[in-house]
Amino acid sequence: MLQALFGNASEVDSKNLQRDLNAILCEGEQVVKAFRVLRDLFIFTDKRLVLVDKQGLTGSKVEYHSIPYRAISHFAVESPGTFDLDSEVKIYLIGEPNPIVREFKRGTDITGFQKALAQFVLK
Repeated sequence: MLQALFGNASEVDSKNLQRDLNAILCEGEQVVKAFRVLRDLFIFTDKRLVLVDKQGLTGSKVEYHSIPYRAISHFAVESPGTFDLDSEVKIYLIGEPNPIVREFKRGTDITGFQKALAQFVLK
Protein backbone atom coordinates (compact mmCIF):
# COMPACT_ATOMS: atom_id res chain seq x y z
CA MET A 1 0.00 0.00 0.00
CA LEU A 2 2.75 2.47 0.92
CA GLN A 3 4.59 1.71 -2.33
CA ALA A 4 1.49 2.65 -4.31
CA LEU A 5 1.09 5.91 -2.37
CA PHE A 6 4.63 7.00 -3.15
CA GLY A 7 4.59 5.99 -6.81
CA ASN A 8 6.65 2.83 -6.66
CA ALA A 9 5.93 0.45 -9.48
CA SER A 10 4.66 -2.90 -8.36
CA GLU A 11 3.91 -5.89 -10.53
CA VAL A 12 0.22 -6.73 -10.93
CA ASP A 13 -1.28 -10.21 -11.30
CA SER A 14 -1.84 -10.53 -15.05
CA LYS A 15 -4.62 -13.13 -14.69
CA ASN A 16 -6.87 -10.78 -12.71
CA LEU A 17 -6.07 -7.94 -15.08
CA GLN A 18 -6.94 -10.09 -18.10
CA ARG A 19 -10.54 -10.38 -16.83
CA ASP A 20 -10.76 -6.65 -16.07
CA LEU A 21 -9.51 -5.65 -19.53
CA ASN A 22 -11.49 -8.05 -21.70
CA ALA A 23 -13.56 -5.13 -23.00
CA ILE A 24 -10.52 -3.42 -24.57
CA LEU A 25 -8.38 -6.39 -25.55
CA CYS A 26 -8.51 -7.92 -29.03
CA GLU A 27 -9.76 -11.46 -29.40
CA GLY A 28 -6.99 -13.79 -28.29
CA GLU A 29 -4.81 -10.97 -26.92
CA GLN A 30 -3.12 -11.95 -23.66
CA VAL A 31 -1.84 -9.80 -20.79
CA VAL A 32 1.72 -10.97 -20.15
CA LYS A 33 3.02 -8.54 -17.53
CA ALA A 34 1.75 -5.40 -15.83
CA PHE A 35 3.03 -2.75 -13.44
CA ARG A 36 1.02 -0.32 -11.30
CA VAL A 37 2.26 3.14 -10.35
CA LEU A 38 -0.22 4.92 -8.09
CA ARG A 39 -3.50 4.48 -10.00
CA ASP A 40 -1.89 4.13 -13.43
CA LEU A 41 -1.00 0.87 -15.17
CA PHE A 42 1.61 -0.21 -17.70
CA ILE A 43 0.25 -3.33 -19.36
CA PHE A 44 2.38 -5.51 -21.62
CA THR A 45 0.25 -7.75 -23.82
CA ASP A 46 1.48 -10.11 -26.48
CA LYS A 47 0.58 -7.43 -29.09
CA ARG A 48 1.02 -3.96 -27.56
CA LEU A 49 1.81 -1.75 -24.60
CA VAL A 50 -1.25 -0.22 -22.96
CA LEU A 51 -0.81 2.78 -20.67
CA VAL A 52 -3.82 3.26 -18.40
CA ASP A 53 -4.11 6.76 -16.97
CA LYS A 54 -6.81 7.15 -14.31
CA GLN A 55 -7.82 10.79 -14.00
CA GLY A 56 -9.68 12.95 -11.54
CA LEU A 57 -10.24 12.50 -7.83
CA THR A 58 -12.25 9.31 -8.13
CA GLY A 59 -10.32 7.80 -11.01
CA SER A 60 -13.56 7.11 -12.85
CA LYS A 61 -12.30 8.87 -15.99
CA VAL A 62 -9.73 6.62 -17.67
CA GLU A 63 -7.52 7.16 -20.72
CA TYR A 64 -6.16 4.08 -22.49
CA HIS A 65 -3.05 4.76 -24.57
CA SER A 66 -2.39 1.83 -26.89
CA ILE A 67 1.07 1.51 -28.42
CA PRO A 68 1.91 -1.32 -30.82
CA TYR A 69 5.46 -2.48 -30.06
CA ARG A 70 6.47 -1.91 -33.69
CA ALA A 71 5.69 1.83 -33.22
CA ILE A 72 8.35 2.21 -30.52
CA SER A 73 11.58 3.39 -32.13
CA HIS A 74 13.57 3.36 -28.88
CA PHE A 75 13.32 4.02 -25.17
CA ALA A 76 15.45 5.49 -22.43
CA VAL A 77 15.55 4.68 -18.73
CA GLU A 78 17.12 7.08 -16.26
CA SER A 79 18.12 5.47 -12.98
CA PRO A 80 17.95 7.36 -9.68
CA GLY A 81 20.97 9.36 -8.59
CA THR A 82 22.37 10.66 -5.33
CA PHE A 83 20.21 13.78 -5.18
CA ASP A 84 17.51 12.98 -7.74
CA LEU A 85 15.94 9.85 -6.29
CA ASP A 86 13.35 9.33 -9.02
CA SER A 87 13.69 7.22 -12.15
CA GLU A 88 12.30 8.18 -15.52
CA VAL A 89 11.24 6.24 -18.60
CA LYS A 90 11.01 7.86 -22.03
CA ILE A 91 9.30 5.96 -24.85
CA TYR A 92 9.93 7.34 -28.34
CA LEU A 93 7.37 6.59 -31.05
CA ILE A 94 8.14 6.53 -34.76
CA GLY A 95 7.20 9.87 -36.30
CA GLU A 96 6.77 11.66 -32.96
CA PRO A 97 9.51 14.08 -31.87
CA ASN A 98 8.47 14.12 -28.20
CA PRO A 99 8.63 10.97 -26.09
CA ILE A 100 6.03 9.65 -23.68
CA VAL A 101 7.59 10.32 -20.28
CA ARG A 102 6.69 8.60 -17.04
CA GLU A 103 8.36 9.12 -13.67
CA PHE A 104 8.90 6.39 -11.09
CA LYS A 105 9.59 7.17 -7.44
CA ARG A 106 12.49 5.89 -5.38
CA GLY A 107 12.34 2.19 -4.59
CA THR A 108 10.81 1.21 -7.93
CA ASP A 109 12.08 -1.92 -9.63
CA ILE A 110 13.07 0.09 -12.69
CA THR A 111 15.31 -2.75 -13.87
CA GLY A 112 12.35 -5.16 -13.98
CA PHE A 113 10.28 -2.62 -15.88
CA GLN A 114 13.13 -1.98 -18.35
CA LYS A 115 13.60 -5.71 -18.93
CA ALA A 116 9.89 -6.15 -19.67
CA LEU A 117 9.92 -3.22 -22.10
CA ALA A 118 13.02 -4.53 -23.84
CA GLN A 119 11.59 -8.04 -24.05
CA PHE A 120 8.64 -6.84 -26.14
CA VAL A 121 10.20 -3.98 -28.11
CA LEU A 122 13.27 -5.95 -29.21
CA LYS A 123 11.39 -9.03 -30.50
